[in-house]
Amino acid sequence: MDTALRPLLVVGGAVLLTLLAGWAADLLLRRTDAQHHETPLWGLLRRCRPPLQAVLLTSVLRATYRETRWRTIEEHAAGIGQFLSLVLIGSGAWLVTRIASAVVESTFARYASTTRDPARVRRVRTQVTLITRIVTAVVAVVAVAAALLTFPALRTVGTSMLASAGIIGIVAGIAAQSTLGNLFAGFQIAFGDMVRIGDTVVVDGEWGVIEEVTLTFLTVRTWDERRITMPVSYFTGRPFENWSRGGAQMTGSVFFHLDHSAPLDAMRRRTEEILTDCPAWDGREWNLAVTDTTPSTIQVRAMVTARDADDLWTVRCAVREQLVAWLVEKHPHALPRIATSIAAPDGFPSALGEARRDGGESARTGRG
Repeated sequence: MDTALRPLLVVGGAVLLTLLAGWAADLLLRRTDAQHHETPLWGLLRRCRPPLQAVLLTSVLRATYRETRWRTIEEHAAGIGQFLSLVLIGSGAWLVTRIASAVVESTFARYASTTRDPARVRRVRTQVTLITRIVTAVVAVVAVAAALLTFPALRTVGTSMLASAGIIGIVAGIAAQSTLGNLFAGFQIAFGDMVRIGDTVVVDGEWGVIEEVTLTFLTVRTWDERRITMPVSYFTGRPFENWSRGGAQMTGSVFFHLDHSAPLDAMRRRTEEILTDCPAWDGREWNLAVTDTTPSTIQVRAMVTARDADDLWTVRCAVREQLVAWLVEKHPHALPRIATSIAAPDGFPSALGEARRDGGESARTGRG
């Protein structure tokens, strides 16, 4: 009876202790979050409850599993102990990653709530994202290394591995040259403030918004909802347009090809009315002027401003659409026309017909 109760007491006690500890930690964090609602850290730390319980449960079982006195466990004690050690290392890495992520996200949330500059918020967001990924990668590498060291065979060959580490490092560096280049380019982008999450860019003729930044690649979301994945080394080695750099305010142009008789003053009044009724126009500046002329048309440019690239696109489309519709309705003569020659009056022979007739008479006279 005692042999049957021991495993139940050991496992049940470990589970009960883990549940009580997790509940107590969650209750403490919930009360702290209610008292300090201005700091999101305590609410974010509540997400650490599952890995915390995993660490506690594995630690208790790792320390007490031999107390079950089961013959099967005693026969495989070394393997069970190593398995529990691996689980403990993995759950510990999970817990550290969750805590680091909560701290970083809390810091960014407080910074974003107190900063009114969207460009700085995007820059910090990009840096925070990369810092989180770096911490996760470092913790993962350390966890894997700690897990491998639990195997006795790796301790035996440790000296050989250290002796050949230089050669392996050189070979790995040559093989992963492209990956390492992207990795360092990722650091340069994150902390050099070249491009940030949310920036509007033009790359390879594609207009889009930076949606994701990692250590090795960036994702650009185009206007038609496509995703373009590009290596970060592209942005450090080639020129690209960043429309969000130096402020989000932008200036754009709308071009019209019209007849020389276009009513420019009326067009200026109508353009002002369109912009006044357009919420996307920021009210800073607008202009309408003739920028070029050809023998058949004139080129009219309407210059408008907006808060950002999305609003600028909306303003340009509104001006183009409504101004063309107004010209069609009110001033159709201002639209470009193709001039053709006027037909000759009846009874008046054309020069070509007269020439043909004269040539035919001459030919007949010569043959006769």
